Amino acid sequence: MAALIQGKTGDWEIVIGLEVHAQIIAHSKLFSGSSCEFGGAPNNHVSLVDAAMPGMLPVLNEYCVEQAVRTGLGLNSQINLHSVFERKNYFYPDLPQGYQISQFLHPIVGKGVIEIDLPNGETKQIGVTRLHMEQDAGKSIHDQHPTKSYVDLNRSGCALMEIVSEPDLRGADEACAYVTKLRMILRYLGTCDGNLEEGSMRADVNVSVRKLGAPYGTRCEIKNVNSIKAIQMAIDYEATRQVEIIEAGGTIKQETRLWDNVKGETRSMRSKEEAHDYRYFPDPDLLPLVITQEYVDAIKATLPELPDQKKHRFMSTFGLSAYDSSVLIAERARADYYEAVAKGHDAKLAANWVINELLGALNKDSKSLDETPVTAEQLGGLIALISDNTISGKIAKDVFAEMMATGKDAAAIVEEKGLKQVTDSGAIEKIVDEVIAENPDNVAAYRGGKDKLFGFFVGQVMKKSAGKANPDMVNDLLKQKLG
Repeated sequence: MAALIQGKTGDWEIVIGLEVHAQIIAHSKLFSGSSCEFGGAPNNHVSLVDAAMPGMLPVLNEYCVEQAVRTGLGLNSQINLHSVFERKNYFYPDLPQGYQISQFLHPIVGKGVIEIDLPNGETKQIGVTRLHMEQDAGKSIHDQHPTKSYVDLNRSGCALMEIVSEPDLRGADEACAYVTKLRMILRYLGTCDGNLEEGSMRADVNVSVRKLGAPYGTRCEIKNVNSIKAIQMAIDYEATRQVEIIEAGGTIKQETRLWDNVKGETRSMRSKEEAHDYRYFPDPDLLPLVITQEYVDAIKATLPELPDQKKHRFMSTFGLSAYDSSVLIAERARADYYEAVAKGHDAKLAANWVINELLGALNKDSKSLDETPVTAEQLGGLIALISDNTISGKIAKDVFAEMMATGKDAAAIVEEKGLKQVTDSGAIEKIVDEVIAENPDNVAAYRGGKDKLFGFFVGQVMKKSAGKANPDMVNDLLKQKLG
């Protein structure tokens, strides 16, 4: 599903690689005991290590290592039992050490693969080059004073996983699908909350263009893009910009660019550094990280069922479509809710009610699933009443609206309001006879060939029964009487 740009000289292919920075869920930072909690007062979660005071030594947080290994396993990746922390040297005001402790030549996680779901229903395998751990920098704030910038070091030293993809993505849709799936996997694993707005997950987007089948073009990196929509827009803009430059006789400079969300364009930030510019060398304060296969196997034994496994199980066990399964597994809590609803009930009917009615109602009210007044057991109870013909599907929607408003059980609402479906054939036949007797002209027209009038008769019977008549019985009786 490669996205092509139509230029003056023909079609161009977009080639994309992503570097996603995901903040590890942990109580403390990668090399200090300071809190990682978001939203504290500026410089309130900063230890002497985070502030790079002279003589302070980093101490590796073992739980962050466990979280990185867990993520690597969830990405079907090779776990390296020997890895090395290195110093990545560069100057920036919010980097107090003058270097970042990262991993380069020997990362903790090697090659892996992620399956992405494309808009046309197909799937595609995207290679993962590596996952390495590193500490985050602080944050420069430029809008608090007309002539000064401020630095907040609360984020300094927070543990990051940088997940680097192969240049396998072809177009903005695929890149967005990749980030969406990666975010989903991390949240299932409990290793990153995936909160793009708070910056705990952000992407550097590498974009180049080429003629089909040609070697890779010169890439530009768009730094710190922090929403799915921005990734889509940034790729579309940057690819078009590059094609226009090449077709005008220019060349693409390898550089780092920023995405301007207000103007809807990328702009140059600096020429692109290569690894040698950072003067990487092993951090002298940290020994190589050595873990055992037994340690890795113990973590692997605790992994939850991951999104793709769950999707394929829903399709094979419950007979759901790929689309319905993908919607239901988008959040782990949603998948768990659905399974609780479906337990002992019609699984396809349960999927329809969760996706169309429940999620639709919550979305309309701008609520999340954890705010629903209807429990999974209550929704299962409503589905049971539909399945055993206690109520019709139409009445069920009215009952569900009452459940959302009051939090009451379906059975109690049906009893209180006298909504039980009429399945007494004699009672229904009586109503059918009345409708036929009251509409002789329409009966004659129907028998004369106007088949569409059948719906009129069904509507009249349902109206007379206050919607309680069993629709299947109504249809059968009308066919007999009008035939």
